[in-house]
Amino acid sequence: MSSAVAPRFEVSGLAETPATGNGRANGAFTAILEKAVAGERLSAAEGVTLLQSHDLTALGAAADAVTRRLHPEPFRTYNIDRNINYTNVCTAVCDFCAFYRPLDHPEAYALPREVLLEKIAETVALGGDQILMQGGLHPKLSLEWYEDLLVDIKRHFPQVNVHGFSPPEIHHFAKLTKLPLKSVLERLKAAGLGSLPGGGGEILVDRVRKAVTRGKVLTDDWLNVHRVWHELGGRSTATMMFGHIETLDERIEHLERLRELQDETGGFTAFIAWTLQPPEEPPWFGNRRDGVDMSTIPPAGAFEYLKTQAAARLYLDNFANIQSSWVTQGEKIGQLALLFGANDMGSLMIEENVVAEAGTVHHLSLETIRRSIREAGYVPRQRNVFYEYID
Repeated sequence: MSSAVAPRFEVSGLAETPATGNGRANGAFTAILEKAVAGERLSAAEGVTLLQSHDLTALGAAADAVTRRLHPEPFRTYNIDRNINYTNVCTAVCDFCAFYRPLDHPEAYALPREVLLEKIAETVALGGDQILMQGGLHPKLSLEWYEDLLVDIKRHFPQVNVHGFSPPEIHHFAKLTKLPLKSVLERLKAAGLGSLPGGGGEILVDRVRKAVTRGKVLTDDWLNVHRVWHELGGRSTATMMFGHIETLDERIEHLERLRELQDETGGFTAFIAWTLQPPEEPPWFGNRRDGVDMSTIPPAGAFEYLKTQAAARLYLDNFANIQSSWVTQGEKIGQLALLFGANDMGSLMIEENVVAEAGTVHHLSLETIRRSIREAGYVPRQRNVFYEYID
């Protein structure tokens, strides 16, 4: 542990753990924090112990110490992009998603090409260098349609990185075309795909995935999309949506699967966690009532969000970057996340539709993001998807 880190990492007044509430348990908790701060790898059992703790202050201090060890520079970053949801048509049914529509629904859409290009032009005019492009699992769009879309984007905006198509979408493309996953990714990369987002990860435990989604990729195949993309030289991000039906052990299992793949490929650039934003009513269409009514699940609050992000920073020792999720948490908690393991404020997010459909809407201006970073004690710097400074 470097001398720059040690003076600011202090653990005192530890809260009792739910399991035993004795001093010995507190001592074990402290030892786990010190182990992580020193750069040693935590076990799954130690990760669960972190999530069982209610000592948010100690967790935050340890996560901040690890962040400053990995990022001793005086900067904290953000990027400017736009989340373009090119279609809301989806054959999967996710109990938490208020955005999707069946193919024959009157609100179903696929964006016309000219509208999509106009959105990218607006992003570039605001200083953006990237679009995050994701959609539903459309049953009618061919792989050639996606290739033509990428070629068109790169022809008009060669400077823009397309951070596009979540693992469920890529897996869907392979199933629809009956082509090997590697062939699908090679073709998309040749057409202009720059990097993969980590969308559709939710919780990477099949018990959870089967309970809250139907017709959607399971854990091993979600991970394998990233694996093959990394083998082709690509980079991607990893995510976790928590605070619904998963257990604390399953949150750690999710992190463990990500850490294992990162050991194998080194292709993840960042990790982003956010809490379930419960839909205002069950997003079911027709007579389907076979899912979990997530509109009845109380939303996880700021305490649970900060605790889980801090634990993730301590557990994911091979991830260089952690993003704050102000999109779901709002300005102040998004800012506070910079002291709980995050080194990045995420995106300006010129447009966001999926979370907004669930009823959660937070908008921050570019100056608000930069001010939030300054108030946290750092210099704001714009970066690209590869965490290279571009300002």
